[in-house]
Amino acid sequence: MRRQTLGMSQRRLGTALGVKFQQIQNYEKGRNRIGSSRLHQVAAILKVTPEFFFEDPPKSQTGRSRRNVTPSPMPLIHFLATPDGIALARAFLRIDMKLRRRIVDLVQTLTNAR
Repeated sequence: MRRQTLGMSQRRLGTALGVKFQQIQNYEKGRNRIGSSRLHQVAAILKVTPEFFFEDPPKSQTGRSRRNVTPSPMPLIHFLATPDGIALARAFLRIDMKLRRRIVDLVQTLTNAR
């Protein structure tokens, strides 16, 4: 998602990492594991921290997950990683703030009506 949001191709990320774009595809699809040093390289190239790539929140000192405090953002992240999600987000950001709020209210009303 981050790579796509930046408008970066798999080829460009692969070149920056010194691998072919097919290897980037394998990382993104989960077919190949990625080592911690490579993950740090990817994070630096994409200008995020390595934690960005982890679904589950870190565990607290007591060993319990903080998941019960904040719901997982993964369904939203997965949607935003799709071409439609990216296009929708970019178009939405070009709309005036007041109109954006009205659109959000409309969509929430539509989803609550069911």
